[in-house]
Amino acid sequence: MDELKLQMNMDEYLPLRDVVFNTLRQGILTGILKPGERLMEIHLADRLGVSRTPIREAIRMLELEGLVTMIPRKGAEVSRISRQDIRDVLEVRLVLDSLATKLACKRITEDQKQELRDAAEGFVKATASGDVTLIAQADVRFHDVILAASHNKRLIQMVNNLAERIYRYRLEYIKDATNHERLIEEHAKIMDCVIKGDEGSACIAAEIHIVNQENNMLSQVEADE
Repeated sequence: MDELKLQMNMDEYLPLRDVVFNTLRQGILTGILKPGERLMEIHLADRLGVSRTPIREAIRMLELEGLVTMIPRKGAEVSRISRQDIRDVLEVRLVLDSLATKLACKRITEDQKQELRDAAEGFVKATASGDVTLIAQADVRFHDVILAASHNKRLIQMVNNLAERIYRYRLEYIKDATNHERLIEEHAKIMDCVIKGDEGSACIAAEIHIVNQENNMLSQVEADE
């Protein structure tokens, strides 16, 4: 567990159980708590400065969300990412990203075109750093510029609602450095098509981007099994 990053944000209006739940949930979705990692009540209670009761209650809530799995004779662990999880999440992302890209081709402003160029360049610099969290954030920024350029409030809201869930899968893909060069090339292709307003090619490039991610992650799951 990354003890330096797992921090509780106290909220006087929330029960302690909910504060612990939000803390652990965020840790799982952002990759601080990794798939398959054991969640030991005593260790977590000591780390967060609480009793074991809110830890136990929070773990039960996380189990209901599917983010934690109870293993007989072992206890709780962060749920592993399954083939079906990958397919479900990336099917939704493919549709939403494709739509956002198509709309961006029609509606992107000149300022947003420069933002997109800057975001693509920022991703290249982030990959050179080797910092997985920084790379993931740069990837999010690139796609957020395209999303904003869609100028569709409902679409932006839908993607933002899924953002945390998607981040977990994005992090798993990005931590493999062998994917970085391909990601850079795919971003460049999407960017060029959006800036030119080539809707058909932009949608194809966005969909290929997601399909490659799905295929790579499914291969990782098979290798782990």
